[in-house]
Amino acid sequence: MILQRMSLKPACDYLVYVAVRLLICVIQALPIRLCDQLARALAYLAHDILQIRGSLLEENLRHAFPEMSAEKRWKLGRRSWRHLCLMVFEIAHAPRKIHDTTWRNYVHIHNAADHINAVMQRRPVVMLLGHFGNFEMLGYMAGILGYPTNTVARPLDNPYLHEYLMKFRRATGQFILPKNGSAPLIAKVMEANGTLALLCDQNAGVKGCWVEFFNRPAAYHKAIALFSMTTDAPVLFTYLRRTDGIMQFEMGIEGIYDPRNVDSPLGIQEMTQWYNDLLERVVKRDPEQYWWLHNRWKDDRPREKERRARRLAKQRSAPERKAA
Repeated sequence: MILQRMSLKPACDYLVYVAVRLLICVIQALPIRLCDQLARALAYLAHDILQIRGSLLEENLRHAFPEMSAEKRWKLGRRSWRHLCLMVFEIAHAPRKIHDTTWRNYVHIHNAADHINAVMQRRPVVMLLGHFGNFEMLGYMAGILGYPTNTVARPLDNPYLHEYLMKFRRATGQFILPKNGSAPLIAKVMEANGTLALLCDQNAGVKGCWVEFFNRPAAYHKAIALFSMTTDAPVLFTYLRRTDGIMQFEMGIEGIYDPRNVDSPLGIQEMTQWYNDLLERVVKRDPEQYWWLHNRWKDDRPREKERRARRLAKQRSAPERKAA
């Protein structure tokens, strides 16, 4: 049975890829205004009718905004689905509409001087962003502006879709590093004074650095802080949010931590809390543009403690069994 599934997987992956490509072709043929209307309809279908991941979405919003009424949280959930649909439509249209001579029609750069000063130094730079706004477009725009990033990303399970997405990500010079086994490549990027881009709000599991996110513990990767601590690199918390509808963005830096400009350098816990607070701040300004559908507050620590207790119990009982 397992062998049959393995033999069918390439064919299924390719059929999914063909379906997605056909859908992208349809999206690219639609006017932008019609894409916006379609996103509203799809959001209503996914949220109100099908209620995809509805329980997780409601739980996350209830924890993040306990003061918000149930009706407002329901509407916010629908708007977050609309945001996800718009992201897909914007990524489909971007290569044909946004390039080095037209980007000003679509993107406004907030605190541009900070961008220039940060990337023009002869030092490595760590650029952080969360699952907020159209984060895929940020790497695309960075390449257009002349400072392509080296972005760590997990490959998609479907190899055909993965390669298709890679074409978009690499279109303006962005280089994608695999999530697993990328330590030597990251070291070379930092040694060459490159720009390393990381999604900072991915779950790091029980061994991560636990800090408060919307008054609830969340796990962050310790390596993010270590990249700055070991290379003396400034850390930029960046964002690219939608402003006046589809294909209209603001690109900005919410905060900068430079170890050379502080009297007492931050440790791992302090730096993690620092950029986490910035993420929370930008999310509160535009809550519908955050990925509330992913399980950001997944906490396996109690179960891990139970597993450790069982392992210790087995180890202690082993000598007793041998003696018997």
